Amino acid sequence: MPDTLRILHTNDLHSHFENWPKVSRFLKQKQKKRVNEAVLTVDLGDFLDRWHPLTEATDGQANIELMNTIGYDAVTIGNNEGIGNSRAVLDHLYDDANFPVVLANLVDLNTQTRPGWVKPFLIVPTEIGIKVGIIGLTAPFPLTYNPNNWDVKDPIAILNEVVPDVQKEADYIILLSHLGINADDQIAAEFPQINLILGSHTHHLFKEGKKINTTQLAAAGKFGYYVGEVTVTFENNQIHKSVAKTFLTESLPEEPKDTAQINSWLEQGTHLLQQVPLAVLPFDLPVVSTTGPSLSEYALNAMALRGNTTISLVNTGLFLDGLPKGMVTTADLHQLLPHPMRLIKVRLNGSDLLRLVGEIERNRLFLKHYPIKGMGFRGKIFGEIIYYGLRYDSDTRQVFVGEELVDPTQDYELTTVDHLMFIPFFPTIELAGITTFLFPEFLRTIVGQGLAQAFPIE
Repeated sequence: MPDTLRILHTNDLHSHFENWPKVSRFLKQKQKKRVNEAVLTVDLGDFLDRWHPLTEATDGQANIELMNTIGYDAVTIGNNEGIGNSRAVLDHLYDDANFPVVLANLVDLNTQTRPGWVKPFLIVPTEIGIKVGIIGLTAPFPLTYNPNNWDVKDPIAILNEVVPDVQKEADYIILLSHLGINADDQIAAEFPQINLILGSHTHHLFKEGKKINTTQLAAAGKFGYYVGEVTVTFENNQIHKSVAKTFLTESLPEEPKDTAQINSWLEQGTHLLQQVPLAVLPFDLPVVSTTGPSLSEYALNAMALRGNTTISLVNTGLFLDGLPKGMVTTADLHQLLPHPMRLIKVRLNGSDLLRLVGEIERNRLFLKHYPIKGMGFRGKIFGEIIYYGLRYDSDTRQVFVGEELVDPTQDYELTTVDHLMFIPFFPTIELAGITTFLFPEFLRTIVGQGLAQAFPIE
């Protein structure tokens, strides 16, 4: 009778707890072993996302508690764990985890050593006599890892180092990849020693898997919409057959208690955030206003102060709502600015600043109602770019900093959100700017600090 290895995999939940009751129940049912069978359960990262109040309020510890109920055999991290948290939070995120974190390409920037909470790979003996090697890799974003004193290494270079060591001990090699579909395809072509690549990060879905040469690839989309399973049969310790499939969470059975549990997580997180007051507003603050104070106005001022610049700019679509008169808490700021975005300070010479303003003004009408996704954006539309300390005269097409025309030969500094560096509409920021990432605060933290200073609680 052939032996069977079943691998259950989840990825990119992004704190979408509304799917977790069904997903967790399904995993526990699937973990029940049959004769001549071994079962491994893994997660590929981005399990947490600070858009959810409970994740924000507990610095992700609530997510770890949920993962502990599953008994994962191995997990790796995504960028939401790696750069969505400060260094201090990430260093202690897994203190109470009952599962190992497998991650080969993250080291301390200064010492070049791996943190104590990770292993570059695991060798897992199974009941069927097959030794499984598990390697973990996360997407390399040096611009945002380095300010947190992390060095994220090139995945291909790391695999060249690690795979030979794993191959010496393992009969079957699995890569937990938070690298994205293109990187996975490349790795499958270049590393035939890896038998299975479980993919994530780009939220791609292979409903019935994919093969590149002899390597099996599997991917289960995003947000817990699907759960993945790979079944590998062995004859005489040699791979006979590999089958990948996914299960639609929506079609899984629902229990009466599920809705109450989902609502409880939301209410618990909101309650914890409501316990932290920030400011007392003497009047309403709409996002933008032509007749009085606005939230974006105070936000731009706070951003400029944090960046120590005289110019700041931001897109209004980031603000999901204004603030009413009265007490403002961290719950309010989290609700209206759920994005995991940080600030950047950009130095440009005057001619490049003029070009940036030209890019903004050219795209203004297009972006005003443009629906945008990804790059940490948690809103609906991009909105309009608004300026602080800078003015564009649409009649003369002149640009002023304060009351002075921009001097093409002079250097200027501005503060904005990192999101604007990564989207394709304003290439001058990335191509011509000298950029400094301001860590560790999110945009909402900076806005909250600005409101607290302007409207202190007596």
